[in-house]
Amino acid sequence: MRLVRMFVTFTLLCSSYGALADQVSLKNGDRVSGTVTKSDGKTLVLHTADAGDITINWPAIQSIKSDKPLHVELPDGKTAVGVVTTSDDQLRVSTSSGQVAAPLSGVKGLMQEADYEKTIHASLLQDWKGGANAGFSLTRGNSETSNLALSFLATRQTVRDKLGLYANSVFARSTAAIPGAVPPAPLTATTTTANTAGGGFRYDRNLDSRLFAFVAADFFADALQSLNLRSVFSGGLGYHAIQKDNTTLDLLGGLNYTHESYDTLSRNLAALTLGEELMHKLGKSTILNQRLYLFPDLNSAGDFRGTFDLATVTKINKRFGWQNSFSDIYVSNPPTGKRQNDVILTTGLNVSFGQ
Repeated sequence: MRLVRMFVTFTLLCSSYGALADQVSLKNGDRVSGTVTKSDGKTLVLHTADAGDITINWPAIQSIKSDKPLHVELPDGKTAVGVVTTSDDQLRVSTSSGQVAAPLSGVKGLMQEADYEKTIHASLLQDWKGGANAGFSLTRGNSETSNLALSFLATRQTVRDKLGLYANSVFARSTAAIPGAVPPAPLTATTTTANTAGGGFRYDRNLDSRLFAFVAADFFADALQSLNLRSVFSGGLGYHAIQKDNTTLDLLGGLNYTHESYDTLSRNLAALTLGEELMHKLGKSTILNQRLYLFPDLNSAGDFRGTFDLATVTKINKRFGWQNSFSDIYVSNPPTGKRQNDVILTTGLNVSFGQ
């Protein structure tokens, strides 16, 4: 009898677990139980006890039944919170003020309400993703060169806002023989061929599903251009032109205040901020990031500054990858004797975190 009671108890527990789990029925007749993690209206991620996370194409779903409240993004841009069921191709949310219905095919997204609350109230130290890049080259023999490139990029994104930080530094030098040099005069000369450092942040606050406001600060120094420090403080509005899993495109416009300190001069500028930022996934292992910004000077017609950045990171495994980056910084009116363009090309190891 004791064994019978244990068997009955175990069966009831298993039945209760199955009953309490979220249920997703597919149009091919299959039914999967687990916990709905998230959906963007194109795919749904379901966490199962045996298979872990599985991804289901949204058009393949016949019905959903949740055990716990879900945060649902409706077709009209509004949201609803409650236990979810489906009937006649309609998704129904049992909210505290009544039932809300929407076409199943038109739902833009959903996630566990508990997870949504965590994203809203997460501390500033939570949910960071990013990586650090390091590249180094060294030659000896007929020529002696050394090159060190370091960079850091981190992003913290919630459903309401986004904060991004970055920093980078490139240092290179070359040692070469002096033609015709005779001791005791020096036989070689060492020249610094690159010495730049930069960093900054940008904070975005969503105003609706497409429009956002932003503030940013950027700092840059270039010893070879005699630039001790360029400080740029900007703000404006942005637009999410493309929002897909494999491609995002943001367009930005606003104003900025710039202070430049060179060895020979110091100046303050008011300028426009016009930019675009693109992210595109090239297959399963490579991500491309591209940025283009123009800063037309409002104090002097025809003068402007521009920056272009292009970078790829190819994953080797979960933590490591290989990065390549190209940057071009253009100033239309540099100090006398200095070039307008600074071009930087780096490659090296990428170490990611929070992925």
